[in-house]
Amino acid sequence: MPSRSFDAFPEQAGAIPVRRVGRGLQVCVIRRKDSNSWGIPKGLVDPGATHEETALNEAWEEAGIEGRLLGAPIGRYRYRKWGTRLTVAVYVMELLRQLPRWEESAFRERLWVPFPEAGVLLADHPVAPLLDRAHTLVTVGRYRLA
Repeated sequence: MPSRSFDAFPEQAGAIPVRRVGRGLQVCVIRRKDSNSWGIPKGLVDPGATHEETALNEAWEEAGIEGRLLGAPIGRYRYRKWGTRLTVAVYVMELLRQLPRWEESAFRERLWVPFPEAGVLLADHPVAPLLDRAHTLVTVGRYRLA
């Protein structure tokens, strides 16, 4: 992979959190309470931090959930914000624990939905194409939860 400057392509990491409920699987999506747009927990990779640490920390801060990453990133996507292009490495995270209140719960909400509904809620989000990969990983892949 060619070297890129941080200023040109700030790096972010995010997680697609998943959990088993009965026989089904659910995905956690989040949004600001003043927004209609759903997304996934993600944020800038701080100097000295890894993408893996960032994905886990953002899930904790933005959604109040703790988990373990299921392997390497399942993909990346780019989007524009703050006048630049951001690149997000996306991991699948298995839920281990969730809090009823968390650091950003005053202005964020989380919602657990089945994979098909997550596809509808995230249809206009650049992470949408990665949902099928996440589903495959946890249903028939190496990290099968179903």
